[in-house]
Amino acid sequence: MTGAVLPPSGNLVVRASDWKAGAAPGEQVRVLVDDPSGYRTLLMRYEPGPLGTPHAHDQIEQIYVLEGDFFDDDGSYGPGDFILRLPGTMHRAGSHGGGTMMLVYSPAVLAA
Repeated sequence: MTGAVLPPSGNLVVRASDWKAGAAPGEQVRVLVDDPSGYRTLLMRYEPGPLGTPHAHDQIEQIYVLEGDFFDDDGSYGPGDFILRLPGTMHRAGSHGGGTMMLVYSPAVLAA
């Protein structure tokens, strides 16, 4: 992935860029932030069908559905729905009609 890294201070502005092929067939991504510390933000556009095999992430994963639909083993989601997954949560996903979502990954540092 290619995206901006976090600045040492202040703001970060990422201008619109072209969609690139994602890791799975039928998936396109726009990487906004891809910082070596583990912070990543991207837009994902996907066609109808499955979005991969069961997997888990080492980071906290936040998903906001912008348009279309999205589903996983726990339910179906539409525009405005928000899903948060803690590190290690196994999941697989897909879409019935295609859609677009924003994904935010952050390091697994949780308050005690």
